[in-house]
Amino acid sequence: MQDLVDVAVLDDDVDFRQYMEDFLREEGRYEVRSFEEPGHMFAAFEQHPPGILLLDMKMGEHDGERVLDQVQSRWPKTCVIIVTGFPSLEDMRATFKRRVFDYIAKPFSLAQMRAVLKHAEEAFELGQAHFSRLRERLGHRIKMLRAERDWSLKDLAAQAGLSVSQISAIERGAHLPSVESLLAICRAFDRKPSEVLESIGF
Repeated sequence: MQDLVDVAVLDDDVDFRQYMEDFLREEGRYEVRSFEEPGHMFAAFEQHPPGILLLDMKMGEHDGERVLDQVQSRWPKTCVIIVTGFPSLEDMRATFKRRVFDYIAKPFSLAQMRAVLKHAEEAFELGQAHFSRLRERLGHRIKMLRAERDWSLKDLAAQAGLSVSQISAIERGAHLPSVESLLAICRAFDRKPSEVLESIGF
C-alpha cells in the first residue's frame, strides 16, 4: 500500500484551511495538517516535517517571505508550493528563483491542485517510502543469501529459473520481484517467503 503523503497548509483564512483539509482527506492519499500562524507550524515541523507545504504568502502580520526562508533553511527537503490570492508575475518570478516548486493562484480548480500535487509527489518521490524500503531491503537480503552460498548471479538465476538481469535488478533494489519470482528465489534458498520478508522487517 502506498504511504500517505504528509501535506501541511499555512494560511490565515480559516475557510480556506477547512476547504483544503476536506479536499485532501477526501482524496484518500494525503495526511493533512493546517496552521493559522507560523509559530505553531514550526513547532509541529520540529517533531515531523511534511513532504509538501502549501504556503500562503500574504497573511496579515505574518510575512510569507520570512516563513519561506525558515522552511528552506531548516527543512530543505520539504516541497514548497506557494498558494496566493494576490498573484503577480513579479512575485511568481521571485518565488521560483528561491527554489519554490510551484505557484498556484486562488481561486484554483481542484483539477489544478491535483495536478500540482501529483507533480510534486513525482519530483520529490513522496508516498513511495514503503515500497522503496521494501525493494532495498529485499534486494540486500537476497544478495546476502546468495553470498552465504557463494553463488554468482548466474548460479542463482539458474537455480531460480530467472534471468541474470532480473536477479541483478532485484538485488540492486531497482525492481520489486513479482510473487512468482520471489517464490522461485526463496525456493532456491530453501526459505519460505514469509521468513525472508520477516527477516527484513516486513
